[in-house]
Amino acid sequence: MKQYTVTGMSCAACSARVEKAVSKVDGVTSCSVSLLTNSMGVEGSATDAQIVEAVEQAGYGASPKGTATESENDKANNSLEQLKAAQDALVDRETPKLRNRLIASLIFLVVLMYFSMGHMMWGWPLPEFFNGNHVAMGLLQLLLTVAVMVINQKFFISGFKGLIHGAPNMDTLVALGSAASFGYSVYALFAMTAAQVNGDMDAVMSYMHEFYFESAAMILALITVGKMLEAHSKGKTTDALKSLMQLAPKTATVVRDGVEQEISVDAVKKGDIFVVRPGENIPVDGEIIDGTTAVNESALTGESIPVDKQPKDAVSAATVNQSGFIKCRATRVGEDTTLSQIIQMVSDAAATKAPIAKIADRVSGVFVPAVITIAIITIIAWLIAGETVGFALARGISVLVISCPCALGLATPVAIMVGNGKGAKSGILFKTAASLEATGRTQIVALDKTGTITSGEPKVTDIVPDETFFEETGNHAGALLAIAASVEAKSEHPLAKAIMERAKTDEIAVAEVTDFSAVVGNGLTAILAGKMIKAGNLAFVSKFVKVSDDMRAKAVEFSKEGKTPLFFAADDRLCGIIAVADTIKEDSPEAVRQLKNMGIRVVMLTGDNEQTANAIGKQAGVDEVIAGVLPDGKEAVIRKLKKQGRVAMVGDGINDAPALTRADMGIAIGAGSDVAIDAADVVLMKSRLIDVPAAVRLSRATLTNIHENLFWAFFYNVIGIPLAAGLWYPLLGWKLNPMFGAAAMSLSSFCVVTNALRLNLCRVYDPKHDRKATPDRKNKTNKPNESEEKSMTKTMNIEGMMCGHCEARVKKALEALDAVSEAVVSHESGTAVVTLSSDISDEKLKETVEAEDYKVTSIQ
Repeated sequence: MKQYTVTGMSCAACSARVEKAVSKVDGVTSCSVSLLTNSMGVEGSATDAQIVEAVEQAGYGASPKGTATESENDKANNSLEQLKAAQDALVDRETPKLRNRLIASLIFLVVLMYFSMGHMMWGWPLPEFFNGNHVAMGLLQLLLTVAVMVINQKFFISGFKGLIHGAPNMDTLVALGSAASFGYSVYALFAMTAAQVNGDMDAVMSYMHEFYFESAAMILALITVGKMLEAHSKGKTTDALKSLMQLAPKTATVVRDGVEQEISVDAVKKGDIFVVRPGENIPVDGEIIDGTTAVNESALTGESIPVDKQPKDAVSAATVNQSGFIKCRATRVGEDTTLSQIIQMVSDAAATKAPIAKIADRVSGVFVPAVITIAIITIIAWLIAGETVGFALARGISVLVISCPCALGLATPVAIMVGNGKGAKSGILFKTAASLEATGRTQIVALDKTGTITSGEPKVTDIVPDETFFEETGNHAGALLAIAASVEAKSEHPLAKAIMERAKTDEIAVAEVTDFSAVVGNGLTAILAGKMIKAGNLAFVSKFVKVSDDMRAKAVEFSKEGKTPLFFAADDRLCGIIAVADTIKEDSPEAVRQLKNMGIRVVMLTGDNEQTANAIGKQAGVDEVIAGVLPDGKEAVIRKLKKQGRVAMVGDGINDAPALTRADMGIAIGAGSDVAIDAADVVLMKSRLIDVPAAVRLSRATLTNIHENLFWAFFYNVIGIPLAAGLWYPLLGWKLNPMFGAAAMSLSSFCVVTNALRLNLCRVYDPKHDRKATPDRKNKTNKPNESEEKSMTKTMNIEGMMCGHCEARVKKALEALDAVSEAVVSHESGTAVVTLSSDISDEKLKETVEAEDYKVTSIQ
């Protein structure tokens, strides 16, 4: 999306006019204009010149925010300048200008009000010269009003310019109202002079009451007050984005030719070595190559607890090095850093429109012409009813100045901006306004198991030594772990890494082994201290040693809990069992519980077998478990779930990209993958599942705020316009002074913006006020793996499978065959149940599995 800065817009009618003009340009596929940030996002092949010309022909100004085609070095070199330009664009220059206009206006207005209302209504004294000199009083009021109109000439320039271009806006309403009051007052002044010449003092006095000079000036002053309050509040809505930009470091200490030198951060190139001392900000994204430290990442993730870092760990720009001296290699610089991508996402979201804003946009497009028409009809109707010209004109002017298209135009974007800023502070990034709106309407959340519900890294959960083997040793568990770590040290299997990590944590010494041999799909053998060590699954180890019933029962119990039992034996005796599992994250059960309390159905997707998947699903508390699903099959599951309601897919964004794209809402956990950012609609910076209900909660709060804003904007105009037109005057005697109408108009936009700022008080992690979502009326369908009638199945008995990874290899190989629609594989039972969509020979099935280094003993 290419972004532009648009100048000259004053209300929703202006943004609608610009959007309509640019959308007509050849090559433009989509256009979204934000009145809040005075920005425009355009997609398509149209050139900058074409876009700018279209905006200028509509009566406004535009300029590109940056060049679309830059080399990687250019991006790095220009990043600081572009950041400064972006910060400069968010500086609130409008409020000081409006304040100065208001002060100058009030100086003249106070004098004007003294002469008009003070003297005429309350008999305040005047200089001797004015006693009985009504024409002089009228002339003074005229001059004071002209001064106020000149000070606020922007209303007239913008208003009449829009009228000439056929796109009247809010300034047009203000200009017409003030000009009508001024014009009628000038007419009354000339009529007064004629009466004075003719000596008709009664007529002179009556014309004094026909002056609306104070209304003409007061309308401009009150609207300026409203504009100033609105501008100040609008500035507050971008505070989150401004604070993110202020985090960007300005300098970096790099090592070149062995010498440290401080340079501008935009001069850092990918591959440069830089150093960071305690207390300093990390300048760019990088990888630690020397040193250890604790890094405060709260600026990016909202997590206040420092994260320990060591060599090979990634660090991000704008985070704070708290303890140690570290040396890093730059991996992402300039616009590619995590901070820059966050800023870009928040900015892009502000430049897009939520679907709910379309209602207000349609109304805004015809609002001003409709109000002008109503004002004219009002004047004519009262004249026909026999009222005076002054009365009729006052009603028409009141209609013009009370009507507020700005409140309609701001109702959605201010809430979106504040909601996005609130999310960014909590590490929740919505890529578009539409994603912020839609997340709260989610009815089904599909969670990828590995890396989302679980940590994604197998860990040792249980160590069960055989007491008869270790009868002479004090620490039996430590002794078993020492044997296991020694033999697994040369293995690359993920389960072996889990054992090595546990040994490192427990400070267990690892001995050297000889004659190491890996039996593919079965286990390991090695010589340790003169003893033949065998490690693997029950089927492998039980060939060499006797396994007691108690140990077998333990293994079955571990399997039911979703753990993988690994057996270890020395010579002809069993040493014990070590259970390894991909453990669930601490916050996963609470996150699932909160989602369910919101009325959202939670489904877990995994490639594991049903027994393991059900164990994890039970611990997490999900509503449904869909097992045996490979990454390329998740997209099909999401497609089926979408028939039951609006679906959000939550995954790590690496191999879940198709499912994230297929879902109504794709949510990527963790920001380490570019694929996550590209495929997802929402990116959660922290790898915590609890941020999913937080994102839903924030979306719902934002949507509620938008509804409140739209209700106020529509309600205000629906009530205010009839009152201003004098509809209730014949019945109740109610009539509205144009000055009060202007005051109401100035406050309406301010109220909308202030209401949006309340979102900053939203407690996104507090589930106390959660409510159930609208019930899904669609009929529930069966689970994806049960939805189709199985035409034919075959059960294959397979030797050599040890864990879930082995299952995944066999499953993937079988399902790659055209004739196989599904394969349910279990390493515990040593079987693969294959569902066939067409005939295939047993020999072909056997050949496929054995190509993965497993042995097929029979096919039934």
